[in-house]
Amino acid sequence: MIRQIFVNLPIRDMARSRAFFDALGFSFNPRFTNDEGACLEIAEDIYAMLLVEPFFQGFTQLPVADARKATEVLVALSCDSRAEVEALVGKAVAAGATTPNAPKDFGFMYQHGFADLDGHLWEVFHMDEAAAPARM
Repeated sequence: MIRQIFVNLPIRDMARSRAFFDALGFSFNPRFTNDEGACLEIAEDIYAMLLVEPFFQGFTQLPVADARKATEVLVALSCDSRAEVEALVGKAVAAGATTPNAPKDFGFMYQHGFADLDGHLWEVFHMDEAAAPARM
């Protein structure tokens, strides 16, 4: 069985969130998208479900975190190159995102990221695994 991952993220405004991720070049699966939730296609078998807060709340008895005030998750997204990292972060900023951290270059890995319109943190990175330091 091939596993899929669906990261569920609470959002405030469906139209605004869809326009943001459209501007980044992502698409949505129309079969699993409506006014309460949108299935953001990140890669084959990797999705983010953007769920308006009242709908999201129906899946938990705990309070829904405000990602603008507390970190609830870091979504790490790999890219094929440093240039792709910066291009994606650039598109996000142009669409209204912020960059809470400066880019980091670890030699074998380059990382930058953005906070989307609802404050969710997306860590975008390129890693050359062959150049990674050996770990014991």
